[in-house]
Amino acid sequence: MQKKVSLLFLGVILTSLLACEGNFREVQKSVFSEFNPSGDADSIAIKYTDSGRIKSILESPKMLDYATVKYPFTEFPKGVRVTLYDEKGTPTYVTAKYGVSFKETDLIDLRGNVKITNTAGQVFETEQLYFDQKNEWFFTEKRYKFSDPKGVSYGEGVDFSKDLKIINSQRVSGELDKTE
Repeated sequence: MQKKVSLLFLGVILTSLLACEGNFREVQKSVFSEFNPSGDADSIAIKYTDSGRIKSILESPKMLDYATVKYPFTEFPKGVRVTLYDEKGTPTYVTAKYGVSFKETDLIDLRGNVKITNTAGQVFETEQLYFDQKNEWFFTEKRYKFSDPKGVSYGEGVDFSKDLKIINSQRVSGELDKTE
C-alpha cells in the first residue's frame, strides 16, 4: 500500500513539474518578445546641436532602439564612434566596440577597446567606460592606460572631464615629465 502511495505521489509531482515547464516556456516567450527593438538602423550618423552649434556627432554601423521597454535604451552592438566638441569647436574622439545609452539616466556604457583621443595628443584606453551626459563626465573602475606627450600612466579607477583637462585618478603608476 505504501509503495502505491509513493508512486502516486511521484506521479503527481512529475505531472506538476511538466505543467510548470510548459507555463515557464510561455512566460519566457512573452518576456523575450518585449525585447524586440522598436527601431533598427544601419550606418547611422547623428549630429547633436545646441543653439545652432554642433556639440557631438555619433556614428555607428548598427543601432537598435528599445524605446518601448520599461527602462528604454539604445544599443550599438557593432561599435560606436563619437566626436565631442568643446566651446571652441575642438574635437575629442571616443571609440568603442560596443555601446549602450540609457535614456532615463543619460548614462552611456562603452565596452571593448574604449579609446579617447584629442588634438593635444592625449590618449585614454580601457575596456569599459561610462559617460554621464548631463555632467559631461567620464568614469570607470577598470584598469586604464593614459598616454600624454609628457609620459604614460596606468591605473585602476578614474573619472575625468570630456576634454581630459580634469582627471581624478584612484590608483595610478607610471612616469610623467615634470618639466613645465
